[in-house]
Amino acid sequence: MNDSLFGASGPLAARMRPRTLDGVVGQNKALAQGSPLAMLAKKPEGQTPPSTSVVIWGPPGTGKTTIAKAVANTSGRRFVELSAVSTGVKELREVIEKARLDQELYSVATIVFLDEIHRFSKAQQDALLPAVEAGWIILIAATTENPSFSVNEPLLSRSLVVKLEPLEASDIEDLVRRALLDPAGLMGKLTISVDAVTRICQIAGGDARRALTVLDAAASRAMEFSSLDSAEISLEDVLAALETALVRYDREGEQHYDTISAFIKSIRGSDPDAALHYLARMLEGGEDPRFIARRLMILASEDIGLADSTALPLAVAAFDTVAAIGMPEARIALSQVSIYLALAPKSNSAYLAINSALEDVRSGFTPAIPLYLRSSASARVGSEKTYAYPHDEVNAVVEQQYLAEPREYYTPKPFGQERAFAERLEALRAIIRGKKA
Repeated sequence: MNDSLFGASGPLAARMRPRTLDGVVGQNKALAQGSPLAMLAKKPEGQTPPSTSVVIWGPPGTGKTTIAKAVANTSGRRFVELSAVSTGVKELREVIEKARLDQELYSVATIVFLDEIHRFSKAQQDALLPAVEAGWIILIAATTENPSFSVNEPLLSRSLVVKLEPLEASDIEDLVRRALLDPAGLMGKLTISVDAVTRICQIAGGDARRALTVLDAAASRAMEFSSLDSAEISLEDVLAALETALVRYDREGEQHYDTISAFIKSIRGSDPDAALHYLARMLEGGEDPRFIARRLMILASEDIGLADSTALPLAVAAFDTVAAIGMPEARIALSQVSIYLALAPKSNSAYLAINSALEDVRSGFTPAIPLYLRSSASARVGSEKTYAYPHDEVNAVVEQQYLAEPREYYTPKPFGQERAFAERLEALRAIIRGKKA
């Protein structure tokens, strides 16, 4: 067993890191027998073990690093851990060259675990390609972002994507109780009240590391105020320790989801000052500016949409700018578009319209397409109607049935540019359906 992978001291979350996949909680689907990660974890028995690279995608604290280390530990492969935040191309190439020599000279396979791969530039990701393609390394990359957006297509096509889910409350409770008894954890010196466990499960938000960080701080407080060799962790201990634990949590960038949520909701709520505060917190904490720019593009369509038709092009331009120039100048473009979107009139009509149409289709509403609208001439044989070409009319609108059973999915909001759309839409529907406006 490669004990060097697991420290004997340090934070509780590090001490409780399991050495095998069997000890990982809450990821039964990703680690099921025959899954890519389970196959990678097998020791070679007279045959070449699988060497497929993997991208592990999931929220913080769901086990990405733990799984990578457990795979290396049980398979007997050499393990190298890198962080995209601090690793440059030069260091990466040195790791790859050593891995190549180890494989060719000593038949030793190397797993390179790359945390936060979404923070790697295209050039840095491209530097991995030859090694992955030649099999010099087995790459296990971790990301909290959708790999389709954050990982280069050539690298993604040479890897399997494994998605991890946030842990259930029952998984967190199991982890807490295990940490209380484990010799590497709190060694059975403490018990915990039901209320304290419940509160830790609530604030964990599916994040094992967060739960253990709070438990660690609460345990220290409980022992400090106890005159005995053992103590019970109370709800009061958890609440008192919570502020200290969460400050450490924030510094390590684990409030990723809470902060981006507050940022988006501030823009949706038309408060540019709050939006700028959360933007500054994310940038100062090392958040990938491309991630922020992608979320702004989504917001421009979902929350502003047709009320201001320039919102989406501006958000797209900001994304292109951020990708081209990077930090620190990217902060200016992000500030500009954040302020603009916060001040823009708001409408979610496009969002509601497509969701309504999808709900209809999913419920089975798929009437036959009228023959005169179909593309092939043979499909139109037998139709009593012919297609009316709108451009033959002065206003380029004709009375014509485009859907066998008409529906009205789009309802304009009375804000910004969309206010004019409401009147125009009413007139268009009247003409198309043969009604007087």
